[in-house]
Amino acid sequence: MKITELPGGCISHIISCTSPKDACRSSLVCSRFRSATDSDLVWRKFLPHDYHQILSNSALASSMDPLSKKQLFLHLSDNSIIIDSDKNMSIKIDKESGKKCYMIGARTLSIAWGDTPDYWRWTSLPAESSFSKVAELRLVWWLDIKGRIETNILSPKSTYGAYFVYKLNEHSWGFEGKPVGFRVYFEGEEELHEDGGGRKVFLDPSKYDQEPCQIREDGWLEVEMGEFFNDGGEDHQVVVCSLLETVMCKSGLIVEGIEFRPKFGRQKYI
Repeated sequence: MKITELPGGCISHIISCTSPKDACRSSLVCSRFRSATDSDLVWRKFLPHDYHQILSNSALASSMDPLSKKQLFLHLSDNSIIIDSDKNMSIKIDKESGKKCYMIGARTLSIAWGDTPDYWRWTSLPAESSFSKVAELRLVWWLDIKGRIETNILSPKSTYGAYFVYKLNEHSWGFEGKPVGFRVYFEGEEELHEDGGGRKVFLDPSKYDQEPCQIREDGWLEVEMGEFFNDGGEDHQVVVCSLLETVMCKSGLIVEGIEFRPKFGRQKYI
């Protein structure tokens, strides 16, 4: 029997055992495959198992009820959805794998002197950021920022990259002479990283002659802080992402947040 002669439900089940990327390719085989690929059975498997709970915290939950599972998947892979009432955390789905991508806004970060108006200013940028507030640096010597995320909300058995998302305003200075240090580690293992081991990165794009920072589709800049492996065990952990530079006086950094996205290929443990 040819695979095209199988019942549509069987074809859908087979396709659901692949990946979103492979499913889209399968839809090009023939009209029978296309019909099987579009079924809710396939795309329900590709959505995160807890997507109902995730969407329940979103203001857009009711507007997504009429969508098919494929339409919902594509919407969540093309758009970041705010999932907390304070508008400080968003989620998106990786289109190729279906794994969860989270971004935590600046208000959820621990920023040294962050609530001192002489050093930092909190402002809204509704045309540029969906978060309630972003942090704009006025003047500090001691730049110390930390973000935390619990591994139980991330996709299991996955390597994640942590990305610092920021801009420099037109009057920025102090970032061209000294790189900042990035570290990513599991909470409780700080002593293993006290002697360095992280990345040294210039935040000023003009200094990137060896490994350029990335300009995102939304217009912000990002640099990779590090990566970690989420084994998905029952005893979930807390990942800490740290940025530190204490030598240069600096100004003009605008912090949107830290994004956590799945990486593919080699597996690297912190």
